[in-house]
Amino acid sequence: MGKEESPQAARRTTRASCAAASNGEVGRSTITPLHNPTVSDLAFGGEPLSSEDLRSSFPARRPQILELVHLLGPHSSPMLPLFVYGGASTGKTTVILQVFRHLNRPFVYASCRTCYSPRILFESILNQLLLHRKNEANGYSSAKRCEKPSDFVNFLREDVGKVVDSLKDHSGKRKSNKSRRWPKGDILYLIIDNLELVREWDKSSSLLPFLFNLYDILKLPNFALIFVSSSSPDTYYSSMGYIEPIPVFFPEYTEEDLRQLLIRNQANQKLYSCFLDIVLRPFSRVTRRLDELSTVFSSLFQKYCEPLSDTSLFPNDEMKRRLFSHFRPYISPALNEIFWGPSQCLSGIESGKVTRQRGSIRKHEDNEDFTEIGFHMSTAAKYLLISAFLASRNPATLDASLFDSTGGSDNRKRKRKASEKSMEQKETVEQESLMKGPGTFPLERLLAIFQCITSVIDVSIDEEEHGDGFSTDGGNSSWLMSNVLSQLSSLCDANFIAKGGSCPLEGSTRYRCTISEDFALKVARSIKFALPNYLCRR
Repeated sequence: MGKEESPQAARRTTRASCAAASNGEVGRSTITPLHNPTVSDLAFGGEPLSSEDLRSSFPARRPQILELVHLLGPHSSPMLPLFVYGGASTGKTTVILQVFRHLNRPFVYASCRTCYSPRILFESILNQLLLHRKNEANGYSSAKRCEKPSDFVNFLREDVGKVVDSLKDHSGKRKSNKSRRWPKGDILYLIIDNLELVREWDKSSSLLPFLFNLYDILKLPNFALIFVSSSSPDTYYSSMGYIEPIPVFFPEYTEEDLRQLLIRNQANQKLYSCFLDIVLRPFSRVTRRLDELSTVFSSLFQKYCEPLSDTSLFPNDEMKRRLFSHFRPYISPALNEIFWGPSQCLSGIESGKVTRQRGSIRKHEDNEDFTEIGFHMSTAAKYLLISAFLASRNPATLDASLFDSTGGSDNRKRKRKASEKSMEQKETVEQESLMKGPGTFPLERLLAIFQCITSVIDVSIDEEEHGDGFSTDGGNSSWLMSNVLSQLSSLCDANFIAKGGSCPLEGSTRYRCTISEDFALKVARSIKFALPNYLCRR
């Protein structure tokens, strides 16, 4: 019987047991025992985290940690939904997970970034509740197929009840099971991260109210909800009534907070403090995102330490002046390029190709002129901004004549001399359009204008900027279309393009360009684009 039962046991082995069984001469008696998932897998796991270690790990988030611990309350205490919000890279998700590690509470975590549709989100939550792991044995399938919110509510109510019953059964056995770190309490928490991405999904207008109303629908005293978002609660306003979650705000890091976070893991903190004295203040005016600053500072710190033979020493005043004179030419390019993906500045710093001229960085001949518009903007963003400006200023009925194959409105047929009456009508129309302001346009029209104006570009783009070494002559504008949506999001965040409501007839989001004509002409001159040829002068 033992020989017949061993193949059946091998079918349900874990990854570790499969790896052990594939090593060759492995007997049936040495097969790794199966790991039966239990409710202890819903806890964070690992070594317990003390309260002092938790606060010392996040020196800039002690008020938020204390607020979260206070709102979560003691074991087995019901809790209203929480809404944790703040800017990107402010430590929201990390702090919440470490608080649950400290409290040893059971939770289910789902991110709307990886769960990019309602079905994936629902099935991911149910898989964790049922302790189901996708693997080759089950064909990487979910435990239950769930597409409708109504099915999700029924499955969730059933599965949460089973988990809560298991938690109550194990709560009395924690003292006898000292080998396993069982979760404390019988409250199950559901954490939904990156909630702002749900607004980009299909049927988001009905899905978001459903998620906020989930606590009222289930009415389970042993179930709690925590939403994590980079947008404020005001952006999720809905006419459907539900219990408003308790807001917990994570503000941006101050300059002193950034210093503490950046310096704590450095080998030579005194040397890195001297480096931060130079770069932290100007860079924190541009961005206070910890991930962006740490990425830029890692390359800059290597250039800062180049004159030093031993990086473990603390520099004196003379050495500080020498390090500053060596490092000063690299600050300005890094500031200009901090938001640019394929950064010429960082690649030049790493390869050592930065040249000096009169105490400053010498620009390449084909680099963009930052003094024209006052700040850096990528080429794709400039063409997209010009497209939005044209879509707001020109009527949609003239797109076919303005963006024809001849490339502009200056090639149209010559008109007769206008009469005085027509001139008066023209002035009246211009005054009315000035009073109305820029018009709105859909995304499809913006992309169409963008593709038209980039198809007549006759300037070549630097090989280092785009990485593929070809110019954008004729119809080779696919490099601009690849990241046009990400550039549109950046322009909306910078308030160059305003995002309005949905059109009741078209059903799509409409946009409006908010820049002036003078600024649009500056942007056009920086890329040598003849903007006046495409403007409709009534």
